[in-house]
Amino acid sequence: MKIKKILIANRGEIAVRILKTCRKLNIPGVVVFHAADADSPAVKMADETVEIFGDTPVGAYLNIDAIVNACQLSGADAVHPGFGFLAENGAFARRLAEENIKFIGPTPDVIDLMGNKISARSFAIEHDIPIVPSATQEGTTAEFIQSAIQVGFPLLLKAAAGGGGKGMTIVREASELESAIQLTSQEAMRAFGDGALYAEKYVEQPRHIEVQVLADEHGNVVHLGERECSIQRRFQKVIEEAPSPALTPELRESICNTAVSIAEKAGYHNAGTVEFILAQDDSFYFLEMNTRLQVEHPVTEMVTDIDLVAEQINVANGQKLPFSQSDIEFKGHAIECRIYAEDPENDFAPTTGPILVYIEPTNPNGENGPAVPTVRVDSGFQAGMRVTSAFDPMLAKLIVYSHNRTDAIRNTEMALASFVLLGLKTNMDWLQSVMQETDFQAGNFHTGYIADKEDELGLKPLTDAQKRLVASVVALQERPLTSPEYLPKPIHKAMGGWQN
Repeated sequence: MKIKKILIANRGEIAVRILKTCRKLNIPGVVVFHAADADSPAVKMADETVEIFGDTPVGAYLNIDAIVNACQLSGADAVHPGFGFLAENGAFARRLAEENIKFIGPTPDVIDLMGNKISARSFAIEHDIPIVPSATQEGTTAEFIQSAIQVGFPLLLKAAAGGGGKGMTIVREASELESAIQLTSQEAMRAFGDGALYAEKYVEQPRHIEVQVLADEHGNVVHLGERECSIQRRFQKVIEEAPSPALTPELRESICNTAVSIAEKAGYHNAGTVEFILAQDDSFYFLEMNTRLQVEHPVTEMVTDIDLVAEQINVANGQKLPFSQSDIEFKGHAIECRIYAEDPENDFAPTTGPILVYIEPTNPNGENGPAVPTVRVDSGFQAGMRVTSAFDPMLAKLIVYSHNRTDAIRNTEMALASFVLLGLKTNMDWLQSVMQETDFQAGNFHTGYIADKEDELGLKPLTDAQKRLVASVVALQERPLTSPEYLPKPIHKAMGGWQN
């Protein structure tokens, strides 16, 4: 039975991204929304919308009953979960199956196995897949503390049901462990509805490498190459690229083949990502498997020219993958920058406020039309909206493709410079500083890069032109230009062409 209507159980840029593929496949898309998102691009773009409710805005998107009810109200026979919220919730996938609604993702049992970091690590040990030494939260807190101490410091506490950098804490001394467990468990409960943790040995100065896999229900599993995700702050990725500048062809083949093997042994279907820690001696360890679409999936789409969302829908429809491993061609280099509402000069603290001006960068034109680099923006915001603290501070993703890494870096810097977002502080100037930094350009970095380069990545003073622009924005907020009493009279507005 083919999917006839898809409900998107998410918000923001990923909801817009999924809707674009739904349109391409001529499948109606339904978007659920909390009142906080009522004016968002996803709601305006959807074929249908259903308002959902919760104790908090985030709680609305975690409300399984509300989403099932929205499917029934709209007649949606499939759900795409995007990433975050309920994307790796086996109970949610199982509930949809009970309601005869297709979940566009792996089976509930596989989500329970691989989406939970503790069971995934047990699976890896069972199948002789290398992992970092670890301890799971079993028994009392005191017993967990003792088993964690035996692993050795520094330790990394991680949420068993986690992802996206949430529910993670580095612990360097035994005296810090008990309080860190309590705080990390509370954060995990708020973000994922599950406070279970595990502790693993923290590998110093590693790289974070992940492999995109795709599998159908007929036993076919392929990889779509790797992504470099080492530029992070607070365990959350900020810049991703494909391919990784760190891998030799032999190491790349070994890591990608290991990812395919893990998916095969797990009986995995649909799109998924296998994540690894790469140590300085080129040894690598299985970290976790994300049983969903990743935030950074666009860089893989750029270098393979494969629409991952379309393939997810096709696999959910029971179709075979239209390609084998040997058919997949990797071309060029792609970089993704996550645009956050945050203040890099204040420890990347989230910022809030109105979006007064929003102008995305466009593709430069060559003599024969659009030219490389290819610039893509995935966004869930527009001018006139207000950024609040209700959700994650990511505003958009800037993705740039070019023939090679050097050109991709240079063109990403130019695209960032032409991306206009006024009204609140963002990390775009800081991202430009990264593109200009010599170690990043040389591919010489690890997951501690941001902390190590704090001085080098300090923001430069504003130019005179930038100061004039900021002064203009401030002036436009003054009362004589915003108060209704100063607006043009109706008779003048009717003449057309007036601007205040």
